[in-house]
Order: sequence, then C-alpha cells, then structure tokens
Amino acid sequence: MYQRGIRGAITVDSNSIEEIKNATIELISELKKQNKYQDTDISNVIFTMTKDLDAAYPAKFAREEFETWQNVPMMCVQELNINGSLPKCLRILIVINTDLAQNEIKHVYLKGAEKLRKDLK
Repeated sequence: MYQRGIRGAITVDSNSIEEIKNATIELISELKKQNKYQDTDISNVIFTMTKDLDAAYPAKFAREEFETWQNVPMMCVQELNINGSLPKCLRILIVINTDLAQNEIKHVYLKGAEKLRKDLK
C-alpha cells in the first residue's frame, strides 16, 4: 500500500460562505467519484485558498457534509500570492492510502481552475 496525493482545484464567483461551502463540497465529491477511494483511506487533507478568499474555512464544510471526515486531519492555509495567479481559487490535496499507481490517480480541476492543468483533460 502506498500514500498517494490527489489534487484538485475549483474557482468561486464571490468571497462568500455559501460559495466556498458549495465549491468545497463539489470538489470533494468529484474527487471521490473519479478516484473511488473510501473515506477511511484518507491520511490527511490540505486546503489552500487564494488571498481574496477569506470568508470561511473549507475544512469546516468537509466535516459538516461528510460525516466520516470527523477524524481526518485537515489544515487550511493561504495560497502563495503570485502576480497573475488565478483569483478566487480553492485548492485541495487529499492524501490517501491506496494500491493505485501514481498514474491511476485522477486529479480534478473545475470551473475556472481547469486552465491550471490543461494537460489533464
């Protein structure tokens, strides 16, 4: 068994609690759908958000929406503020225990974040 990272990102239209909540749930749901992991396989999760998103913590919504995430170690941090970077972007790194090979992991980029990884289409 290996530890593998699953990456994802999504943009939101506005810096609001509701937008961040919906984006968090949508992104996690899509990552799980495409990678078919069990929540008990999760080692830890890191969320990042760009400087223009500060209305809410994505980890809070993950715990509220996904009951089995109650004991998952999660951290929310601010993304580096690089000139020209994609605004209003929420990113996630989910580290799972799995037998999947690195090239079998499906990373997910939604909405405006699709342009971050055009190679994954």
